[in-house]
Amino acid sequence: MARRSRAREVALQVLYQDDLNPSHNPADDERFVRNRLHASELVEFAASLVAGVRQNRQQLDDRLAQTADHWSLERMAATDRNVLRLGAFEILHSETPDRVAINEAVELAKRFGSKQSAQFVNGILDRLLVGHEKS
Repeated sequence: MARRSRAREVALQVLYQDDLNPSHNPADDERFVRNRLHASELVEFAASLVAGVRQNRQQLDDRLAQTADHWSLERMAATDRNVLRLGAFEILHSETPDRVAINEAVELAKRFGSKQSAQFVNGILDRLLVGHEKS
């Protein structure tokens, strides 16, 4: 697994924890990330993804809700929801090339989601990208 892909995987795990257990101690997240990613540049990358999603979560959720026809975020599987947040953050707020962000999100969905997760994530992020390119 590519190093940055591994950092995204760890970031997804932290975001999933945020989603399902909002009262957890965020200080534990830093320790978790450092224990999983030993290279400082990967720790920094994962931390920047987590911080970015946290800071922009409402905006990301609003954009995803507008993009995901007939799907509320609450109805989505927690894994899919957080993969989408991560992918949307990279598309909208990072220097990651858009197609790389989508491909990485699809790979996370394949690894952690259901059979249909990869196709679901790909479709929503692709629509988000088209809408983002127009604006």
